[in-house]
Amino acid sequence: MPFKKTIIVIIAGCIVAVLIQFIPVQKINPPVIAEISAPEEVSRILKRSCYDCHSNETRWPWYSKIAPVSWLVASDVSDGREHMNFSYWKNLSTDQQDVLKANIRKEIAADEMPLFIYKLGHPDAKLSENEKEIIQQWADKKGN
Repeated sequence: MPFKKTIIVIIAGCIVAVLIQFIPVQKINPPVIAEISAPEEVSRILKRSCYDCHSNETRWPWYSKIAPVSWLVASDVSDGREHMNFSYWKNLSTDQQDVLKANIRKEIAADEMPLFIYKLGHPDAKLSENEKEIIQQWADKKGN
């Protein structure tokens, strides 16, 4: 009898796994309105390590099409864009940019960004100590 219950649970799990694929997830890249202008080296680092979650230029990997991972990816991108979006940077006041730069500096210093889970799938996003210093020096400058 336990074998029969195990088979039923496995079949039910497979059915659920298939059915959740039909739950839609919004994965869009709105137009870039006012992208950040930063020194080339800073821009290169930001694009490699930050833009997937903090811009409208998200690269949606293959696993972002498979539930339930797709839900996590879409949620992380939505949250990231809500907190800071480099695609709208120039539309922000200098004071708003300075606040965001202070947050960038703090989170990079604490090794909170990029997120650990993001670095698992994107090892090239990990910031070297030199890259952290480059970003922090840029973030220390007031204005653009």
